[in-house]
Amino acid sequence: QVQLVESGGGLVQTGGSLRLSCSAAGRTISTYLMGWFRQAPGKEREFVAAIRWDGDSTFYADSVKGRFTISRDNAKNTVHLQMNSLRPEDTALYYCAEDGRRFHIGNVYRPADYNYWGQGTQVTVSS
Repeated sequence: QVQLVESGGGLVQTGGSLRLSCSAAGRTISTYLMGWFRQAPGKEREFVAAIRWDGDSTFYADSVKGRFTISRDNAKNTVHLQMNSLRPEDTALYYCAEDGRRFHIGNVYRPADYNYWGQGTQVTVSS
């Protein structure tokens, strides 16, 4: 099994930036699709971004395109989410997730397609 730990969240003003990291332990993530999701209070968990195992393909929610960038460093077993031009509506608990099936791309936008999750890191954007 893999354990995922997110870090890098915090409080930032509108227009600011944060870089989230997801560190994996227990085995390599180099052959798995990785994703970021977020959940605001009272709302469902929603897709943010995903990246293929080799980094050659990335996927983004329309709401973050052009502002967020997902990347991965397989040598360090980590995934990052660079978030720029942050808005109050980006406030949420951000989760890292792994597909759990080697070289598999399912419905990257659906939380149920991911088998492993971290505990989340809080991002708060003040207006």
